[in-house]
Amino acid sequence: MEGLIEIRWHGRGGQGAKTASLLLADAAFNTGKYIQGFPEYGPERMGAPITAYNRISDKPITIHSNIYEPDYVVVVDDTLLQAVDVTAGLKETGAIVINTTKSADILKEELKGYKGDIYTIDARKISIEALGRYFPNTPMLAAIVKVAGVMTDEELLEDMKGSFKHKFAKKPEVIDGNMKALELALKEVKKI
Repeated sequence: MEGLIEIRWHGRGGQGAKTASLLLADAAFNTGKYIQGFPEYGPERMGAPITAYNRISDKPITIHSNIYEPDYVVVVDDTLLQAVDVTAGLKETGAIVINTTKSADILKEELKGYKGDIYTIDARKISIEALGRYFPNTPMLAAIVKVAGVMTDEELLEDMKGSFKHKFAKKPEVIDGNMKALELALKEVKKI
């Protein structure tokens, strides 16, 4: 399907990969796109590998299945690089975005020869600086938006401000930290 972007998220239960994929779907929808955002679970427990998906298009989406050949992959936890084949089906014309501090050489080895673009971000550092705790999903959301070009930085920030006000209505003190995490991540994601 022409004009369709498919994204697969890899994370561990409790890290917010599912939430980030749903926030991305909402934000893309609010910019006029057609969207899908859905998780796939194995054993539902804290720390277990989970997968989530997004489809984003300018035209109605008629596909209703998991994503087997994504344009982009987001890896929220770099320990999954040894546990899961995160590049399975990943198009070389797309990219992988990894929350890591590992060197380019180590990543290329762990990605078993993947020839597409590789982007990294230290979501731990960003979330601790912005939120005071480790919540990698907010920086990873901004990183994939930046890499995939799903919307402009400004559209993301404006939409997330409204989403966070709703999501954190009972904890408004965390809104500014989440906004700061998005802003930092948009600046700090880098291609290796």
